[in-house]
Amino acid sequence: MKKFSLIIILTALISAANLCVIFCEETPKVNALGAILMDAETGRVLWGKNEHNPLAMASTTKIMTAVLALESGRMNETVTVSSKAAAAPKVKMYLSTGEKIRLGDLMLALMLESSNDAAVAIAEHLGGTVADFCAEMTEKAQQIGAMNTVFETPSGLDAGDHHSTPYDLALITRYALTVPGFIELTNTSHASFSSDKREYSFNNRNRLLHEFPGANGVKTGFTNKAGHCFVGAAKRNDMQLISVVLGSGWGTKGKSQKWVDTKCVLNFGFDKFEFVTIVEAETVAGNIPVTRSRTPSVDFAFEETVRIPIGSHEKNSVYVEFNIPPSFQAPLKEGETLGTARVFIGNDFYYEIPLASTADAARHDFKTSLEKVLNMYFSFATESEVNIILPEI
Repeated sequence: MKKFSLIIILTALISAANLCVIFCEETPKVNALGAILMDAETGRVLWGKNEHNPLAMASTTKIMTAVLALESGRMNETVTVSSKAAAAPKVKMYLSTGEKIRLGDLMLALMLESSNDAAVAIAEHLGGTVADFCAEMTEKAQQIGAMNTVFETPSGLDAGDHHSTPYDLALITRYALTVPGFIELTNTSHASFSSDKREYSFNNRNRLLHEFPGANGVKTGFTNKAGHCFVGAAKRNDMQLISVVLGSGWGTKGKSQKWVDTKCVLNFGFDKFEFVTIVEAETVAGNIPVTRSRTPSVDFAFEETVRIPIGSHEKNSVYVEFNIPPSFQAPLKEGETLGTARVFIGNDFYYEIPLASTADAARHDFKTSLEKVLNMYFSFATESEVNIILPEI
């Protein structure tokens, strides 16, 4: 089947008024070894630095630990702390062997205080062993699409091949933001609760929540191998952004640099990008000839709406390429898929949209005309009395 392509530059749809008034050609300058900025709604990568490089990710690991725990639906169960959990290194909440504590309370210590003993206790309670729980974490990551991530600890402490990438962590966080209870957990500023042995009180260590307008996540991290890391999230108006910075530095300087890097990346996103509707569902995209029909042509329309976060530097590079035959033979049904439209941003393919007929086109030729006449003539005959077989024309 012969096909053709039609390219439309969408400058009329993406006017400068819809985008940032001022654009700086500079991209974010961060100290991090690897970093990324992703739009949470579409998953589009807006900027990256070594975003696919495998790196240690420290306690940003706990994002996945929290995801599996929340999805288990077992928050009200009582966890009995093992000696292995109690022996976990700092940062910790100093659980003791045999202590009994609610799983949901351990989650608060996990995400607010980044407690490693809480991570081990959660893993053992839900997975049976730390190794089995970590295998579940890695499997979940792959299901999400994070194919370059291996979890060997639920806490993020360095061990074996424990690693991820900025891109994978952004994907995992994008998923986590949709898990019921996750945003509420990571946005909790203070928590107090009790076990059967003592009382606990924690403040959220995520400075971004207090220092960046719209911040709503997510998790700090540090190990000697990973350096200072942070996965951040913020929402302004209708745009939810995810930032990841891994290896922003070591020591006191690195501890503060992760916040500088994160704010730089998020500010770039909010300053330079805005959602633009490229096409709307049911909008007529064109007209195509129909043969063997009294209807000479039918319109075809987009079956889906496509909204994309577009940078002001990209406003003249968005186009739609149509892939559809030059004509169709009747019959056609309304809603029948006729082809596709592919959205590109520059040279990068972004999304494919089905194109559907907006009306019926009944077949009209010698065969169908004869069938109509014969059907009318034998309208009073039963099916067993009449068996009409016409040759193909």
